[in-house]
Amino acid sequence: MTAGIRSADLDDLAALRIVCVRTGDNGKDATGRWSDDGLLPDVYLEPYLRYPGRLAWVVDEGAGPMGYLVAVPDTAAFVRWWQRSWTAVFVERHGSTPPAESERWLFDGGTNPERMLRGVPLDEYPAHLHIDLLPEAQGRGHGRALVRELGKALAAQQVPGVHLGVSGQNPGAVAFYDRLGFTVLRPGGDGGGLLGATAAQLTAL
Repeated sequence: MTAGIRSADLDDLAALRIVCVRTGDNGKDATGRWSDDGLLPDVYLEPYLRYPGRLAWVVDEGAGPMGYLVAVPDTAAFVRWWQRSWTAVFVERHGSTPPAESERWLFDGGTNPERMLRGVPLDEYPAHLHIDLLPEAQGRGHGRALVRELGKALAAQQVPGVHLGVSGQNPGAVAFYDRLGFTVLRPGGDGGGLLGATAAQLTAL
């Protein structure tokens, strides 16, 4: 495994929740952006670390996690697990009604995991990922190394490909995935969209 990259586990959760929030506003710090700083990690991080089939790595050069990649090899199976095991946790923590209309998408994310299945070519790209790096971990090859580890893990499990969504309001992320060879599966109206790559592509990075 690449220096500075190691497997993640639940002992990393508290530190990774901080990373999630500090990068959660299209790559910028989202602290205080929503009514509860726990919303973002409760949708985009913690369920992935608690999923039995998780694939997860952190960037850690000895002073604690500075970034992470979390993924699941089978999105449809993950949705079924979420419905059984995570929706109730989310509702217990946050309720089922958003305090403001601007947070409806986060509550939908926590309580309607089937959203992950809409319009995705799961036969070719059944896995999906989330990656977040603090500014001090960016531009040093860590993101590429994390994605390469994912590619190797997917290839070992004979998973053909992985997808993700990216916002055009995060141009750094759009450029990052373009450099890694991700292709646009479904364009978004803001210059982002649904992207995909094969495990073979990622392994060769």
